[in-house]
Amino acid sequence: MDFVLDASVSFAWAFEDEQNAIADHAAQLLQTGFETAYAPDIWWYEMRNILVVGERRGRISPASTALFLQQIARLRIELVAERDDSELLEIARRHKLAVYDAAYLALAQRNGLPLATLDKNLEAAAAAEGVEVLK
Repeated sequence: MDFVLDASVSFAWAFEDEQNAIADHAAQLLQTGFETAYAPDIWWYEMRNILVVGERRGRISPASTALFLQQIARLRIELVAERDDSELLEIARRHKLAVYDAAYLALAQRNGLPLATLDKNLEAAAAAEGVEVLK
């Protein structure tokens, strides 16, 4: 099953103390090599920011960051650069989301894909929009 991958899920993969059943399920889907996760291109920046902040806080070493980035590069994660100002702004306003969070929801909605997220506000917005959330 293809799905939209929110950074909150892939963030959990990087840190041992962030274990989560939804993140584990998403990882298992991708590790089969048959499923694809789609993410707005902001995901690339969010992941690297999360990792460097983790380094600053002593949660991960630069060597572990490099290894993690190599590992996720092997997964079928496709970045999508589509943008629609009116769609993103409307979703963000309607659900009081950050625009970058609205980008994940819009991508899932537009492509009829479930959304993998650990963000409770984003999960609630997805439910309100009729978008399936990966469990």
